[in-house]
Amino acid sequence: MRSTKWVAGFAAVALSVGVAACGSNNNSSTDTGSGASTSAASSGAKAKKIALLLPESKTARYESQDRPNFVNKMKTLCPDCEIIYSNADQDAAKQQQQAEAAITQGANVLVLDPVDGASAGAIVARAKQSKIPVVSYDRLILNTGDLDYYISFDNEKVGVLQGTALVDKLKKDGKSGSVVMINGAPTDNNAKLFKQGAHSVIDGSGFKVAKEYDTPDWSPDKAQSEMEQAITAVGKNGFVGVYAANDGTAGGAIAAMKSNGVDPKKIPITGQDAELAGIQRIVAGEQYMTVYKAIKAEAEAAAQLAFDLSQGKTPAASTVNGKTNNGQVDVPSVLLTPVSVTVDNINDTIIKDGFWKASEICTGKYAAACKTAGIQ
Repeated sequence: MRSTKWVAGFAAVALSVGVAACGSNNNSSTDTGSGASTSAASSGAKAKKIALLLPESKTARYESQDRPNFVNKMKTLCPDCEIIYSNADQDAAKQQQQAEAAITQGANVLVLDPVDGASAGAIVARAKQSKIPVVSYDRLILNTGDLDYYISFDNEKVGVLQGTALVDKLKKDGKSGSVVMINGAPTDNNAKLFKQGAHSVIDGSGFKVAKEYDTPDWSPDKAQSEMEQAITAVGKNGFVGVYAANDGTAGGAIAAMKSNGVDPKKIPITGQDAELAGIQRIVAGEQYMTVYKAIKAEAEAAAQLAFDLSQGKTPAASTVNGKTNNGQVDVPSVLLTPVSVTVDNINDTIIKDGFWKASEICTGKYAAACKTAGIQ
């Protein structure tokens, strides 16, 4: 499916700029200038309109990491460029309306993270009519020959990392038996790849999948309900591990376990996105691992792609490091490498990169656990 040349240390592609808070979680807004003194004219950049269309806010990363990092990077490249921002709240029809509105407002480039990778092809077709390039951000837009670029992580590898961490931990602890799988949204192509990667490890490992669910909208509440259903079906002692596709679904699964008298500290649980709450649960021993994806590098590289396209430039060959088949064509891609994180390497990954500070992680009830783990 994918032909890729991996480039180590991809984060060097993006400039190092600080993460800034980014207003309220509006469904649609315009991010204007950042107060930078350099003008578009003096930098040689033409003022353009860039649309950033994100899919939802239940996953914390989009508002806390993706949006501000994209905006900050764009403002260093083109202070006078206007960013048209929308969040679709996990509603594919709403996202299509937001894309149409951005096109009507004169967007020169669309950076689109699709709610539904299949139906988003209609947005790409509409943009093509207006000769507007589209960058598929984080999630792949499927079955369209008009997509210009795709930027994401090796999403099947994410699932492999999760499955490997879970199986290795269970074997190390001398466990045998069944696991529960709480997958992501069925409309998200990434969730399909995460699941595929996880199954490639879990299937044949000696551990049976007792119950498996696809979680609509990536909702932690729905993940909690699914885990409760699993516990009812197999019993409190009927599973030895939980595959959760991201930190939000892991949080829902853990809540269900606690409410049913199952100690999450004795049942390894996976996650993804290195959300603050997920890292804190790892420090506390309630979640075993997460997958850290350098979202800052991803967002900044997307901004660079969008800027180049808005200026009529071809993105640098050193930036585009692979191709991804979307069911119709091989899309030029920027593919970054995910990293497995447990309590043992939080310092060397999350904190070292400045993704979260120790002071943000080690608050209140987590302070003692941080000290024990050497996170300070």
